[in-house]
Amino acid sequence: MRLEQGQTAVVTGAASGIGLAMARRFAAEGLKVVLADVEEGALGKAAGELRREGAQVLAAVVDVAERDSVMALADTAYDTFGAVHVLCNNAGVGSGAEGRMWEHEPNDWKWAFAVNVWGVFHGIQAFVPRMLADGGPGHIVNTSSGDGGIAPLPTASVYAVTKSAVVTMTESLYAHLRAEEAAVGASVLFPGPHMLRTGLWESHRNRPERYAKERPRRTPYRSLDQWETAMRSAGQEVEFTPVEDVAGTVVDGIRADRFWMLPDSEHSDGQIRARSQSMLDRSNPSYLEKFVLD
Repeated sequence: MRLEQGQTAVVTGAASGIGLAMARRFAAEGLKVVLADVEEGALGKAAGELRREGAQVLAAVVDVAERDSVMALADTAYDTFGAVHVLCNNAGVGSGAEGRMWEHEPNDWKWAFAVNVWGVFHGIQAFVPRMLADGGPGHIVNTSSGDGGIAPLPTASVYAVTKSAVVTMTESLYAHLRAEEAAVGASVLFPGPHMLRTGLWESHRNRPERYAKERPRRTPYRSLDQWETAMRSAGQEVEFTPVEDVAGTVVDGIRADRFWMLPDSEHSDGQIRARSQSMLDRSNPSYLEKFVLD
């Protein structure tokens, strides 16, 4: 797909982090951008910044966990700009779950699935039929993660399960679009290859009451800065990938019609090989044994 001036890109989770970086890059390419996020204050700030940079912006407060909210987003985007050419289902949250899987609170799973899985599906249902009806080129990018999308980090198993689901959903979407001989492509994004400075670490700030935790946490939530300090104190160096690099991966991937938006990484490649070999050998997942479940 060619990205051209005057096209429209919709990005969820666009008030900060990867989503805002993608929106800013699309705007730099001459696209009109629709910013969707549940955090109203941050959304208004992001939209103001982009407008001052000369972008044509529509900002909408959206809860992707709610189908009606995403359907309303699609109505607003089409009413305002007439068409949508790029859809980035990017909104995501951590679960806040602690302990072993059998100790998790059901609401931790319900909230993570509502945003990370249902949010992607709601975006597909709200936008893809209209994109197909337009008959022109388009592209859908669904944000996954190396945690789950490639192999699970057992200490973040809820998140991993949701991001694994995003990969399978996008593979299925790709096959369905090809079966329709559509001019609309699909990709799954693995942000990285290193750590990212995003609001995912503080997802709990936007946790709705309907998915509230049922008991107090045993340990306080840890911010990214606290996690980084602990890692460095333990002698482990931490590398970060700028969110602008992730946005570049998305733009390049759309232009190349690249399904796997997966940056080069020896670590990721090793995980892929180990997991695939375990399946081919019908052997136990020894690639998980290096993780210590504290």
